[in-house]
Amino acid sequence: MKNSLWLEGVSDAVGFVGGALLGFWAGRLFGLDIFAPGYGNASIGAIVLVGLGGGLGLQVARRWRVRQSALNKSAKD
Repeated sequence: MKNSLWLEGVSDAVGFVGGALLGFWAGRLFGLDIFAPGYGNASIGAIVLVGLGGGLGLQVARRWRVRQSALNKSAKD
């Protein structure tokens, strides 16, 4: 059980950070700067992209974990 909790935490962290970085770079590609002074439209748009990227990355990591669990379970049967 301890090992599965460790895998869950690490995969969630990697998925979230990876997705947030993809959102950050997508924002940079569109000319949006998350670190711009103030809260202009470009800054808010970049923040939204980073948040969406992090959330999507987390969901991808969780779905990957479920798929791996199903594959391991079917291999044991």
